[in-house]
Amino acid sequence: MWTFGYCAYDALDIGYGFMTKIGIGVIGAGYMGKLHSVAMHSVGAVFNTPLRPVCEMLCATTEEGAATKARALGFNRSTANWQTLVNDPAVEAIVIASPQSTHKEIALAAIALGKPVLCEKPMGASMAESLEMTEAAEAANVVNMVGFNYVRTPATQYARRLIEEGVIGDISWFKGEHTEDFYADPEALSSWRTKGKANGTMGDLSSHMINAALALAGPIDSLCADVETVFTDRPTADGGREAVSNDDHAQCLCRFRSGVMGHLYFSRVSSGRKMGYAYEIVGSRGAIRFDQEDQNALWLYKMEGPEAERGFRKILTGPQHPDYVNFCLGPGHGTGYQDQLIIEARDFLAAIHAGKPQWPTFRDGHEVNRVIDAIWASHEAKSWVSVE
Repeated sequence: MWTFGYCAYDALDIGYGFMTKIGIGVIGAGYMGKLHSVAMHSVGAVFNTPLRPVCEMLCATTEEGAATKARALGFNRSTANWQTLVNDPAVEAIVIASPQSTHKEIALAAIALGKPVLCEKPMGASMAESLEMTEAAEAANVVNMVGFNYVRTPATQYARRLIEEGVIGDISWFKGEHTEDFYADPEALSSWRTKGKANGTMGDLSSHMINAALALAGPIDSLCADVETVFTDRPTADGGREAVSNDDHAQCLCRFRSGVMGHLYFSRVSSGRKMGYAYEIVGSRGAIRFDQEDQNALWLYKMEGPEAERGFRKILTGPQHPDYVNFCLGPGHGTGYQDQLIIEARDFLAAIHAGKPQWPTFRDGHEVNRVIDAIWASHEAKSWVSVE
């Protein structure tokens, strides 16, 4: 055995070079907990990572439910107590996939033990909580990352590269949206999603596109926003009706620190949109368009050649684009949603192996939360506000 940071690892050699096992604990056995678990089982084979995850312990809300999920998802053990998981010496890195109201307490406990943390978005139940998590991780020099998975598609990684290389010139405009229609029907039943500020569109969907905007166009300096609840009450399962206590959609005009003008829109009532994580970026020499509903394609316009032949061209992602070749050798065959989580798991393991945080860090997650806070402040003031 040898020691890497806080953790002790068993060395193994399976024919691909020197590798080490690392015990993973996942807190939350729902939708995202399952995705993270599958990613941890797959990442070593897909990316031939020097660190090989062992799914050590799964935490769910009841002992029986945790045991059932652990068997289904291939974990060695289970618990209904997150403290048990965090404090277990065989659990060497933590994935937090539980409700955001639990994020801070779990993260701080793991950080205090020096254990790397991958936390699902959004960080904490408030900006103050995300700042506390960030400062704790930075002070302890503990590896930390936030689960913004959509920004990891080969197409969006390639878009970032094109921008950094100046292919579309100086950016002048950014438009981004995250739109879905799972509550577009006014008679859809009320649920936990319609209760509490943290579960509204701003608490749920907005963070992904804000993260993309910051990654593609840089920090936001100021904004002017409006937030609305479109359907103020919904039917209940027992035949009654109850008030909706959070937001359905929001929009904001913004100015990036670079001077770029922007517009952001988020909605859970956007009829016809299933995964409308989409952006358009205009530059002095070209433009880029992307839509997550067609996640294996990027539209690129270059201001070159005869005017009669100019126009957007569709680029199908393939082995020449970031991370694609690890999943498939055929251009246009495509990657999927689960693959985003596998790329994310690779980045988390790489951060642990290097002993330093990997983008997007807790600090990056906190920056997203600062923009969300500014949107709410602007909505309440009915005016432009500084993100600072």
